[in-house]
Order: sequence, then C-alpha cells, then structure tokens
Amino acid sequence: MKKTIEVVSYNPQWPELFESEAKLIKQALGDNCITIHHIGSTSIPGLRAKPIIDMLPVVRDIQAVDHATKAMEFLGYEVKGEYGIAFRRFFQKGKNIRTYNVHTYQENDPEISRYLKFRDWLRSHPEDAEAYAKLKQKLAATSQDMLQYCNGKDAFVASIDIKDGYDGWRMVQALTDREWSTVRDLRQRYFFKTKADSYTWTFTHKDHIHLVFYKNAAIIGYAHLQLWPQARVALRIIVIDEHYRNLGYGSQFLKLCERWLLHRGFKNLLVQSSKAAYQFYCNHGYIPMPFNDPAGDKGDPQDVEIGKFLC
Repeated sequence: MKKTIEVVSYNPQWPELFESEAKLIKQALGDNCITIHHIGSTSIPGLRAKPIIDMLPVVRDIQAVDHATKAMEFLGYEVKGEYGIAFRRFFQKGKNIRTYNVHTYQENDPEISRYLKFRDWLRSHPEDAEAYAKLKQKLAATSQDMLQYCNGKDAFVASIDIKDGYDGWRMVQALTDREWSTVRDLRQRYFFKTKADSYTWTFTHKDHIHLVFYKNAAIIGYAHLQLWPQARVALRIIVIDEHYRNLGYGSQFLKLCERWLLHRGFKNLLVQSSKAAYQFYCNHGYIPMPFNDPAGDKGDPQDVEIGKFLC
C-alpha cells in the first residue's frame, strides 16, 4: 500500500509547537541535555513542509540517552535507536499520524553542524528554499514510500551541503540509491575487479553491516562488517576512494568503526589482512589473533590473521 506523504503550507504555529515540546524533551533527557534545536523544513519560515516537527537535542553523552528511553516513551515517543546513522539516538512520536522526529547527537558531532547549516542556508536563500519546497511537493505526489521520497531529495540536499560550507564527516548504514551504487562501485573496483561480486546477498542479511563514510557531501569510504557470536566482528572490507587516500581518512574511518562497535557491545574486531595492508593495521594497535570464522571459511592463505580488543 502506498504511504501518503503530505506536504502542506507553512504553519506559523510550528515554532510554538517546537518550544513546548522541547521543554518536555529537555526534562526527559535531564542534565545530559545541553540544548535543543529546531531543524528541518518546519524550522524555515514560509516553507511548505511535511507537518512533522524535527528536533535536535545536543547531549553530553550519547550513550546516556539510552537511560532516558522510559521517560521518552512516557511522552509518547517510539524508541528507534540509531536508525541507520552512527552515534545518533532517534525517536518518533505519533504512530499513525507522525508529529515529531527527535534526532539526538552528542556535542561536537559533525551531524549537528550539518543540520544547522542546511537550515540556516535555506532561511537566508529563499530561491533555494522555494526550489526545495517544489521538489518536495512533486516527490510527495509521486513517491511510493519514504525511501523513494528521500532518494528524490538526495541530490538537492547534497548540493546545499556543498553550498553552505559543511565540512564534516558522516558514517551511515547504506540506504539511499546513491549509497548502494557507491558501495557496489567500491567493492567492484578495489576488491572483485574483473570477477562478479558473489556476496551481494549480504546487502540484506541482518548480520552484515554496510557502512558508508562521507566527507562533506561526497561518499569517500565503505566498510563491510560481519557480526559474529561472542561479541566478535569480522572486518570484511574497508576502503577509502583513491582520491582521498594519504589524507588520514582511512585511520579516521577505522577508528569510527571501532568506536561504533564498542558502543554496541562488541569486544573483538578481526581482520584477514593482505600483506599490503598489514602495517596499516599494526599502526592502529592490531595484533596477531585467530580469525576463527564460525562458518569455517579459510580465506586467502596469504592473508595475515590479526585483530584488536575494543576498549
């Protein structure tokens, strides 16, 4: 069944609705909450938008937000976890008729700057705001679901990220058409080359995580993680596009993957490293460690089995 996506005229009550709800959320999150920003289309005066208030609480400790889930549920929110974006905590209110989205980030997370720069750019550039409104109305009328709607906005949002000077990183689980296209391209160019990729089945498997790494609006990296029992994880692939190598992004991406896994309770990250990549891993604290694939796969006999205790 087609999900109805509604874009309506600007409602001057949206800022008031934000302020009243923000007070409740700040109480629910407690002293961990530093401030709450009004973001998204409802935060841009005069802009047509979906009638859903997007809010961005900034907290001192993102993991401590998990202790506030009961308080958020008491306010009527559904707890969604990261919901595809690393180091976020996402909540939604209104099961049948959505009213609020709450995107929670730890202070200094670059996603905060991205949301605010996007909002402020559209507030000060009415021609781009109008183009965005027209695009959303068109997509609302033609999209079969929210993913198709988001795919339709992707190029426009990326163009604003470039215009507004956003200069941060993002790490997300692959979702949009552009992300999956880049995943396939990076896998083919750097790993499978002339051979067919026989592991595309992992794209929809619950134990396989496909992360893409953004710098500004560009996708520059990709990692494939396989989750194993006993809090173990295999790093099957990690790659930075050649145009961005030797700039430190490989180290940054690897550290973010490690931090993300640690937050999720995993204890060991295992790698079957090529000889060419071996020194890179050693420089980041990896040591000889049995790979012990639960499926019994042995991999390339020339690879070196190494790993790291996440702590």
